[in-house]
Amino acid sequence: MPGLVGRSPAQDSAPTLRIDKFLWFARLARSRSAAQALAEAGAIRLDGRRVDRAHAPVRVGSVIAFVQGDEVRVLRVLALPSRRGPASEAAMLFADAAKPC
Repeated sequence: MPGLVGRSPAQDSAPTLRIDKFLWFARLARSRSAAQALAEAGAIRLDGRRVDRAHAPVRVGSVIAFVQGDEVRVLRVLALPSRRGPASEAAMLFADAAKPC
């Protein structure tokens, strides 16, 4: 859309996935409803901005930060899943952005 600052045309056409679905598919949340509650509580940051809705779009390259247990997880999205697969498949969807490679 014209007039939006900080967005390139490539970002507008890049595939996206709802943040609640991504967290559930990537096995970062036990259920989709738990992921929705986490998002709607404002407990997630997506690319540095607080998320307050479960349908916030996640793209490849997005950075997601949230509290899990006693630690803050900061993750970079590497791929968007099409299903909730096994844990080995889910582990390839993101990388820990807080740890050096």
